[in-house]
Amino acid sequence: MSTTNEKKPIIDPFGTTIIEDYNHLYEEFGIQPFRPLLNQVPNPSMYMRRNVVFGHRDLQCVLEAMKNHKDFAVMSGIKPTGEFHLGTLMTAREVIYFQNQGATAFYCIADVEAYEDNKISFERSQKFAVGNVADLLALGFNPKTGYIYQQSKERRVQDLAIIFGRGATLATMKAIYGERHIGLYLSALIQAGDILMPQLKDFDGPKPTVVPVGVDQDPHLRLTRDLAAKFRRKYNFILPSSTVHKIMKGLDGSPKMSKRNPTSYFTLHETPEAIAKKISNAFTGGRDTVEEQRNFGGNPEKCPVYELDMYQFVEDDDKVIQTYHDCKSGKLLCGEHKNQTTETVLKFVKNHRRERRKFLDKAREILQNSQT
Repeated sequence: MSTTNEKKPIIDPFGTTIIEDYNHLYEEFGIQPFRPLLNQVPNPSMYMRRNVVFGHRDLQCVLEAMKNHKDFAVMSGIKPTGEFHLGTLMTAREVIYFQNQGATAFYCIADVEAYEDNKISFERSQKFAVGNVADLLALGFNPKTGYIYQQSKERRVQDLAIIFGRGATLATMKAIYGERHIGLYLSALIQAGDILMPQLKDFDGPKPTVVPVGVDQDPHLRLTRDLAAKFRRKYNFILPSSTVHKIMKGLDGSPKMSKRNPTSYFTLHETPEAIAKKISNAFTGGRDTVEEQRNFGGNPEKCPVYELDMYQFVEDDDKVIQTYHDCKSGKLLCGEHKNQTTETVLKFVKNHRRERRKFLDKAREILQNSQT
């Protein structure tokens, strides 16, 4: 029985999203559980295998296209407010996963949202965007089967946003996003344009499209699916699908990594010393003393250091499972685990930076050639 004191999940793409129990989201927001589809997914990513991708919206139509070698698209992007962090890393890898399964990939530099939500000028966004695109290419994004663009320079997205304005009332926007300044509502309509642009005739649409998102971005999918239904007669839209992943805990033990709290996260471009220090100082699920840890074991479920392994940096499932059991049994101490994770993270960061440098000129070229 629910009570007035029961905490309901808060999903706010422009603020703080805190999820204590992901199971509530299935009933509360209509997100569907991903686990029953796992055996239908070819070569599932580690996020999918480990239930980090915990939910979806209508992914079956995308899986059907994959199975039958039909055209489909994947679409996501980045808000160019700084360097790649772990949340953008996760989304980029999910886009690349679907691209490798045959999707045409669309990646948006969300500079309009960066301006409306974070007051980042378009000139400053442009500087961040070069590095962001180089990061994406270094991770394996293939520009030959993909399209990278900036919201402020893509007229098709802007035209869709104008048209969608006829299908969105102020009451609808408040119901989804709360009371916000008009610029954020405009940004949301532009993001609906981003999500549905792959289905335009210019890109051989309509076609099934999957949007990998963190759970905090799910409101944009709800709005876009509503608009796609309203404008289906005009454009023959297929309702966009999504995969929904969990939010990583902050390194400081907070419910979410946040740019507003630098100790809660790191980017891929901080110095090795800074990254190592943040991991060393991170909150853990350990006991107060070594003796208690040995006797009673730790709590990896509460540990952001364990999440670094599971969510991002250890591809081998067996190693992740072993770490979990060693922590639970008290065999692995927190200091030892932090040292292991630091070594793994810094190795990844070193390799990534080397690859990224190779793509800086290509990133500039892609952005210069993006449609005006």
